[in-house]
Amino acid sequence: MVLEIGTGLGYQAAMLAELAGRVYSVEIIDELAQRAIRRLKQQGYTNVEVRIGNGHAGWPEHAPFDKVMVTAAPDLIPPPLINQLKPGGRMVTPVGLLGAQQLGMVEKDLNGRVTTKEIMPVLFSVLGGSDQPAFRAS
Repeated sequence: MVLEIGTGLGYQAAMLAELAGRVYSVEIIDELAQRAIRRLKQQGYTNVEVRIGNGHAGWPEHAPFDKVMVTAAPDLIPPPLINQLKPGGRMVTPVGLLGAQQLGMVEKDLNGRVTTKEIMPVLFSVLGGSDQPAFRAS
């Protein structure tokens, strides 16, 4: 199972659906989510579910996830996304302030220990804010 944060118009959700058994995707902008839902349905994707909401919260009802893919950059990695990652799972997320973002890889080992590493500098749109504290990629 894959959690995608930032559905957009659904293109990446469709690609993920070809690779994963089930995709849960969260989009904060109602109009984009509705368009993605229509497109995915028209293309026959039955293994993708889209929810309108703040990506910081993830989708706890369907956790844990094998993989998490984040398509907008939070300042800090949201703890709910780390918590919803299955032991042995991986998350790819841009993280950081505009002008100083890094693509990060978060891995949770089978004992639940979390490690992060920076892969490369990137420039993504900003993930909507959250009142919850978060972790920085290191």
